[in-house]
Amino acid sequence: MSVKAMMATILQDQMTLRGVSSLLPSDYEEIVELLIEQLRELELSLAAREITDKRRE
Repeated sequence: MSVKAMMATILQDQMTLRGVSSLLPSDYEEIVELLIEQLRELELSLAAREITDKRRE
């Protein structure tokens, strides 16, 4: 099982515990994919900021 699939399963389990049961497995996979994409963008942004800050020092 891939990491994305495991994350989707965890998300589905947690949402079910909170009463959300109307989403499809593909919805959870899509949400996880979007979260990973946003985390990558954040990581790149933070790395760029760190490089910029080091150049200013």
